[in-house]
Amino acid sequence: MSDAGDFVDRTLQYEATWERAAEAQARLGSELEFYGASVGAVRGTIRDLARRYRNMTHDDVTALSSELWKVPVFERRLAAIVLLQANVTRLDNTDLTRIEGFLRGAVLRELVDPLTNDVVLPLVQGLSGTSRLRADAALARWAYDGDPWLRRAADGVSARITR
Repeated sequence: MSDAGDFVDRTLQYEATWERAAEAQARLGSELEFYGASVGAVRGTIRDLARRYRNMTHDDVTALSSELWKVPVFERRLAAIVLLQANVTRLDNTDLTRIEGFLRGAVLRELVDPLTNDVVLPLVQGLSGTSRLRADAALARWAYDGDPWLRRAADGVSARITR
């Protein structure tokens, strides 16, 4: 695990309570594990990460988001989304492939919706020219994919996109 990934994981576990983990598991019930860290703790951890690792590049951000997403823990995946959200202006249409994988593995609306609304939508809205055309083509493909989470994301973005 990278130093940044270890920092995020350690901090999320430190901020967790077993009561919150049990409540989230009962409420959301998925194959994901839950540390029991609050949404505020996840957001604060990513803010602290940005202070600690000030010079993160696009590649650092995307690699860390993948590292966090790889382990099926809700809070780690939410942290990956918050990290991408905080760095959405660094992302480009080529990052939609990585995000597509995240959406396919999201397993919960509570991960799909913020990934759609807080990452994909502003990412696509910030694109122009050929990059925008390629992003639009990816969204059109998602809209007819067999994966329901991918279709939900495509529908959500398409409904709110400004051209």
